[in-house]
Amino acid sequence: MGGRKQGPADEYRDETPDEGVWNLRLYVAGQTAKSIKAFENLKKICEEHLAGKYTIELIDLSANPRLAKGDQILALPTLVRKLPPPLRKIIGDLSDSERVLVGLDLRPRP
Repeated sequence: MGGRKQGPADEYRDETPDEGVWNLRLYVAGQTAKSIKAFENLKKICEEHLAGKYTIELIDLSANPRLAKGDQILALPTLVRKLPPPLRKIIGDLSDSERVLVGLDLRPRP
């Protein structure tokens, strides 16, 4: 999470414009080891499976806890897929890439 801007809703954008773009939100609580690991895992998965077709909005709930209400966040870290529909949520540090791929509908359920 190093050299990027700091704030309650930081955003990482791949270079490609909007059409077919996956809109992902990662809710975290500060720069804990689990939060950093979740962001690293998410970036790796996106680069491997969605290269050029995603945005990641990093939302730090320790800076602004009210932001959790909109997506009904109950545990952290939580990944929310806003686009493409339907909305999906995955809780945890995203280290089980197979579970994340299935949860995001990038891979069929076994």
